[in-house]
Amino acid sequence: MTVVLVHGNPETAAVWGPLVDALSSRGVTGVVRLSPPGFGAALPDGFPATVDAYRDWLIGELETLVARDGPVDLVGHDWGGGHAVTVAMARPDLLRSWVSDVVGIFDPGYVWHDLALTWQTPGAGESAVEAWFGPERKPEALVAGLASRGLPEPVAREVVAGQDEAMGRAVLALYRDAAQPRLAELGADLESAAQRPGLALLATEDTMVGTDEQRRTAATRAGARVEVLDGLGHWWMGEDPARGARVLADFWADSWADR
Repeated sequence: MTVVLVHGNPETAAVWGPLVDALSSRGVTGVVRLSPPGFGAALPDGFPATVDAYRDWLIGELETLVARDGPVDLVGHDWGGGHAVTVAMARPDLLRSWVSDVVGIFDPGYVWHDLALTWQTPGAGESAVEAWFGPERKPEALVAGLASRGLPEPVAREVVAGQDEAMGRAVLALYRDAAQPRLAELGADLESAAQRPGLALLATEDTMVGTDEQRRTAATRAGARVEVLDGLGHWWMGEDPARGARVLADFWADSWADR
């Protein structure tokens, strides 16, 4: 079994460190961490950083892995969770299973959170990105902000060290492409994700990825099991990696015991 982890914004693959350690303690090895272009990996010249471009990038990476080892168990967080769902809809043949903590963003009623709306606004978005990713940014304040939301401070430091102006450009391009009704249009095909076992993680303190009802409705449409991470927030994998590893391992075991 090959487990593939894909993170989101404004992150690098460092966010997965505690979870990878916890999975290893459960005997889950062969974990691959993929960094989307601009998010801990180089942003190639001409890469459009749109929803479709990231889906196609991930498909290409998975095709290489699948050719070597067979279908993968895909786990996505934040925008990585969005990419995971779009791949599950478009290329289920690449997957044994998929996991996402943001399935609710594909509900037609989903409204982007305030920071995303700022990034989607010309002028205001550029100013916000310059303050966060530009040369005059304040790394210690950024570390403190991530840590206050549940990311362990050593991991937050690694993430902030990997943020740069290229990430800021990718943020603007991706969020502007994903402005509504774009996600609602993508979600119209959500039932296609049910072709492979899916798991929707519902961290109760994560207020950025849809309401409880939106997440549950989207999960049902995608044929996904729902696992509630009570008391955990956006960075559940850092807040309680042992619980996250247990939930994932149980899902994989249950999904394939029935097949």
